[in-house]
Amino acid sequence: MTTVFWAGFWTFLLDQASKYYVVHYLDLRLRGEIDVLPPFLNLRMAWNTGINFGLLSDNGDLARWVLIGMAFLICAFVLYWVHKDRPGRMGLIAAGLLIGGALGNVVDRFLYGAVADFLNMSCCGISNPYAFNVADIAIFIGAFGLVVWGGAQKAA
Repeated sequence: MTTVFWAGFWTFLLDQASKYYVVHYLDLRLRGEIDVLPPFLNLRMAWNTGINFGLLSDNGDLARWVLIGMAFLICAFVLYWVHKDRPGRMGLIAAGLLIGGALGNVVDRFLYGAVADFLNMSCCGISNPYAFNVADIAIFIGAFGLVVWGGAQKAA
């Protein structure tokens, strides 16, 4: 479980440090956007009060607390799962990535009432209107990693 802790800790720290740097130091919350390598990588401030792609964003404070609760439940379930059906090292790292990312977004919901999304990527003439953050990347990679390297006990 040490591997889960450290993967989660560093993921959480990287997520929160990147959000602090972009939102406060670069002042993206007031500037709104910064072109880094257009159109491939841009910083676009987006406050996500819902889940992916803004789903459930119309429900205000209720959605905020429900999503915080769901994040804690998911983290608890993942911890229980990897403790009960211990995966290999890659599965433990994946669990840490998912948990660290989820807790990073929970802190945003506590501090700001919404998740700070700021990474925007487009390519090949397709303009992507959505933004994401380091926590979202970690959650996606962690969930994918748990599917691939999930548990030691595989069905025959």
